[in-house]
Amino acid sequence: MYDTADHIAETYALGTGPWTLTPVTRGALGQIWKLSGNGSSWAVKELLFDCDEDQVRREAALREVSERLGIASPRLMPNREGAPVSHLASGSGSGSGSGSGSEPSAGSHIKLYDWIDGTPADVSDPDVLDWFGRTMALLHRAGEGASRTPGPWYERCPEDAEWKELHGKVRRAEMPWADALGRFIATSARELAHWVTPSDPGDLVTSHLDLQPQNVLVGPDGPVLLDWDNAGSASAERELARALFVWSGGNEGDVEAGVRVARAYRGAGGRAVVQGPQSFSMLFATALNYVRVQAECAIDPTVTAAQRAFGSGQVVASLGCVPGPAVVSRLSAALERVR
Repeated sequence: MYDTADHIAETYALGTGPWTLTPVTRGALGQIWKLSGNGSSWAVKELLFDCDEDQVRREAALREVSERLGIASPRLMPNREGAPVSHLASGSGSGSGSGSGSEPSAGSHIKLYDWIDGTPADVSDPDVLDWFGRTMALLHRAGEGASRTPGPWYERCPEDAEWKELHGKVRRAEMPWADALGRFIATSARELAHWVTPSDPGDLVTSHLDLQPQNVLVGPDGPVLLDWDNAGSASAERELARALFVWSGGNEGDVEAGVRVARAYRGAGGRAVVQGPQSFSMLFATALNYVRVQAECAIDPTVTAAQRAFGSGQVVASLGCVPGPAVVSRLSAALERVR
């Protein structure tokens, strides 16, 4: 039977099979599958929501420039027509899709990457922290001169009326975390929103925008940076601040790890400097927006049950790890040693 694995292999001119597809992991934006055959393996990313082809082209362009500067990442492979993203036509397979079936769903958009064998990045390893600091500096060099206004995901967060409307829908849907969301809206969301402001146009770079440890695998030749889907324009200072919070362990972290990353960043020519809590605007905006979109997904009747369940779980997890202003203040104070 001509199945989805065969269709993907033909779309990317990978040769005859047999080919197999195995689900690997699910993220906020996509499902990763391992495509294997002919003694080789590839990573297939099934996009679970809308596909922005301009965004994919930005991803490809930044990855190519970054590669020339020495940043290792999986290649984004063009299909037979030279396009970086492909559409699975109806009838190409039988999977129910959206991370819940045995195959990607017909109608999905997919991207094909090199398969990377490696282990998760160890944020307690000083060598990994140094690598990440240098890598972020190279990324900011690769993306200098950006003029595109950053997306609202990084620049604004829900206003009181938007939270109120969403909370009402969540309560009517009788979600078990409705009361917890209400407490969050009344406290943390309001406190963090105070720091969310537009970026300085003079500080913009085109960068990765999702620089988390889970997006790094350490392979035989060293660390590899994955998941470039969000590549776009942002404040270098704010991306640096967000990354330092995450790589130092977030609310439970070690500020000295953040200081080490910042020193490696500065030593490699990184120009951004964390000025104080206001530098963490991007961290706060993305945290608030993530809660919002996952809560919306959890009660959306137009998406699959698997997507609603994923959204519900993400709300619960996110409410338990919202960035704490006190932690940010301690990290900011520690980073003064790096200026």
